[in-house]
Amino acid sequence: MSRFATFESLRLRAASASWALAQAFWVGGLWLLHFVVLPGLDRIGLAPLLIEEIAAGLRPTLVGFAGFCALFQALLLAQVTGFRGFWRDPRGQLLLIVLGLAIGHFAGRTALVASGGFWPVFSYLSIAFCGVLLALQPVPNKDVG
Repeated sequence: MSRFATFESLRLRAASASWALAQAFWVGGLWLLHFVVLPGLDRIGLAPLLIEEIAAGLRPTLVGFAGFCALFQALLLAQVTGFRGFWRDPRGQLLLIVLGLAIGHFAGRTALVASGGFWPVFSYLSIAFCGVLLALQPVPNKDVG
């Protein structure tokens, strides 16, 4: 075995580890905020208006972080599967949906600031659901992709 094959193996392991770490942070963060932190604040008796204000401040931050991590994962996936394989891969399609929803989340927030609307919460939960679907997919490597 040449040293180049060893380097390629190390690079693929680093890409797989980076994929899993980024996914754990953004998917876990989205679910943790919505289903653990906010209900926990409600349970300890914090005022509902204050909880809504905290959610309104943290959701855009987490959606932005999710968009950044999804972009990072998309670059990793494109590196492993190639550009043409990226479009056919369900992981690539889910990442594109996440990126589109993240952009739509911020576009909807600026357009619907006065009305409040359901779009920011809908896009947030849709991103979280896509994250769960992405977590069910295997980590990309040369054998799978």
